[in-house]
Amino acid sequence: MNKKTRLKAVLFDLDGTFADTAQDLAEALNFVLTKNGQAALPFEAIRPVVSNGGIALIQLGFQIEPEHPSFETYRQQLLEYYKQNIARFTRPFNGIETVLNYLAENNIGWGIVTNKPGWLTDPLMAALNSSGALPSQPQCIVSGDTLETRKPDPGTLLHACELMNCTPADTIYIGDAQRDIEAGQNANMQTLVALFGYIGEDDKPLSWGATDVVEQPQDIIDWIKQYRSMP
Repeated sequence: MNKKTRLKAVLFDLDGTFADTAQDLAEALNFVLTKNGQAALPFEAIRPVVSNGGIALIQLGFQIEPEHPSFETYRQQLLEYYKQNIARFTRPFNGIETVLNYLAENNIGWGIVTNKPGWLTDPLMAALNSSGALPSQPQCIVSGDTLETRKPDPGTLLHACELMNCTPADTIYIGDAQRDIEAGQNANMQTLVALFGYIGEDDKPLSWGATDVVEQPQDIIDWIKQYRSMP
């Protein structure tokens, strides 16, 4: 069978792959830091950690572990501020709109699979949609609390396939963290590393075993064109 007839869906990780959420999350962390008598951190120090979520941000900002008695208080303060300011600066990465248009023109569906909880994912995606940033609608949004498991477990990716009526062999998963690639591999999907995302200095994305890497969203289109032309 020609691969051109098999590619039905592209799934995106949210933070650091589909949407550039770093500025809003950095603002949230620095709000909590200054509220609690700590110095704000430079954006450049926060950006690589964003994909790892609120726990990692509090660890970075306060240099404490989750067992610390104040840890959960700080985390809740961060999440509450972020929820109230969830899309002040967040937009899809430059070029994602072009990718979505290409997918629509070629009858390829798309969806979001993220470890972000639904109570943050849903309002963020709604805000992006209402701003006119999305030229087409996702066929599915699977959040970190949709199921009992999260990436790198493949369950959320497989659930997305069920919702989109496709199979893992029909699907590409794109992410900027090792757990994204591991989840895609565990689901037997093609995987792409978004090098334009929140890659830390100590990360080694070329060693994650992904199908390929993309340096910018436009490269996703180029990769799909090449993939679909293969026998």
